[in-house]
Amino acid sequence: MRFIESFVVAASPEAVFDYTTNPANLREWQTSKTSVQQLSDGPPGLGTRVRERTKPPGVKEFDRPRHFHVHIVEGPQPIDGTWTLEPDGAGTRVLFVAEGELRGPTRFIAPIVQRVMAREFAGYHRNLCENLQRG
Repeated sequence: MRFIESFVVAASPEAVFDYTTNPANLREWQTSKTSVQQLSDGPPGLGTRVRERTKPPGVKEFDRPRHFHVHIVEGPQPIDGTWTLEPDGAGTRVLFVAEGELRGPTRFIAPIVQRVMAREFAGYHRNLCENLQRG
């Protein structure tokens, strides 16, 4: 399964990168999260591990302010996410790619699961834009 979304945020790549990679902000823009805990010490960076109530990802790539990749290490579906950030005028163009193999019975309804997940991430990204534009 794979889906891609591209959108523009009215903030610099550094601001978008720092906001999206800070575990303290995760519940603000990925609203399905009920708890988020950073497991690694120090500021977010390569190898940072985070526990979310639904699925705990690990940061696999961290190239501030251009690119980061989240790898799902456990949870119902191993769908990883990659965000690539590029300057776009006074803002930032974000390219998001979600990829992974569905497991269990959900693999038989992959097109439906893909549409649902794409819609969910589009909502997360709207929250991201609104939160950063509010300041």
